[in-house]
Order: sequence, then C-alpha cells, then structure tokens
Amino acid sequence: MIVVCLDLEGVLAPEIWVEFARQVGIDELKLTTRDEPDYDKLMRHRLHVLERNGFRLSDIQRVVDGLGPLPGAREFLSALRTQYQAVILSDTYYEFALPIMRQLDWPTLFCHHLEMDAAGHIVGYRLRMKDQKRAAVAALRDLNFGTIAVGDSYNDTAMLQEAHAGVFFCPPANIKEEFPQFQVASNYTELRRAIDQSARRI
Repeated sequence: MIVVCLDLEGVLAPEIWVEFARQVGIDELKLTTRDEPDYDKLMRHRLHVLERNGFRLSDIQRVVDGLGPLPGAREFLSALRTQYQAVILSDTYYEFALPIMRQLDWPTLFCHHLEMDAAGHIVGYRLRMKDQKRAAVAALRDLNFGTIAVGDSYNDTAMLQEAHAGVFFCPPANIKEEFPQFQVASNYTELRRAIDQSARRI
C-alpha cells in the first residue's frame, strides 16, 4: 500500500496568509515558505505584523471561510483516494484549515495549533512536533508503506527527500532549480501521472 503525503497550501488550497494579506492590503504578510525557509523567523514576522495592526484570529478565519480549494483540487484528491491512502501534511494550523478540510471531504490532516489570548489575538504558535512533515513520512516508511510526497515550498523539501518519491507541484523557479532531483508537475493531470509513475517504481 502506498501513502501519498500532500502539502495543503499551494498544492490543494490557496496560500492563506497571501489571501489574507491581499484582502487587508498588507504586503508584509505575503511572505511564505517559498520566500523564507526559516519557519520560526517567518512566523515571528507574521505575528509581529498581526499585533501591530490589531488583527484577531477571527479576522483571518473570515477570509478562510471564503476560500475554497484550488480549482480541481477536490476532484483530484477524491480520485486519488480511490487508489491510494492520502494524508495532508501541512505547516498551517487547525484553527485556519478546518473550513478547507470540510470542502475537501475531511481528509486526514497533520498540522499545528495557534495560541490566543482572551481577546482572540494570536500570541504564539505550537508546533505539533519539530520537522513534522519529514517525521511523518519516516514513520510511514517504518510501517512498511510506500511513500510519495508532494509539495511546493522549502518547508516541503525534507519530506520529499524522506519519501520513496517526491514531486513538486507548481514550485517557484528558484526552488525547482535548487532541487532538480524532484519531478515537477504544473497541473493536477501531470501530478496524478507523476504519482502513478512513481508508484510503479516503488
């Protein structure tokens, strides 16, 4: 049995921070793991901007509620799950992602939690564990599953390297050039083809 481990944002859903930044008009919040590979540095920057502007979790949740999966993502994932096990490994937060999970028919999601104060301001974040994407893939391999990982950013490269096969989905040019060992798919048809080809080699 093969487990396909997919990133959420950039693979199945829009980048939540980018969409929020666009709607509130704050370009500083458009930075993602495509731009900053140091996740802690990125999150501390985001929390500082939120605090400075007085945003609460509810402000971000309102944006997420209006987001859907990327076009074609629900159909891609539904078809994928008829042949493979699928797990979403993401560095997002349960407090953000649940509306999107509902629209994807509740696939399994491993991610993190946010910390709030009494007024609903985001004051910190709690990682489920350090390097959780790579660790999850390694654990699945230890359970004798074949593993295929799909991501688009710097924070996905460890799980792509840990898996039996790794595929980038619509990565920026700099990441694609930096990690030429991984297959690249530019749409869901190509991604499914890359997954099927990889599965046959495992």
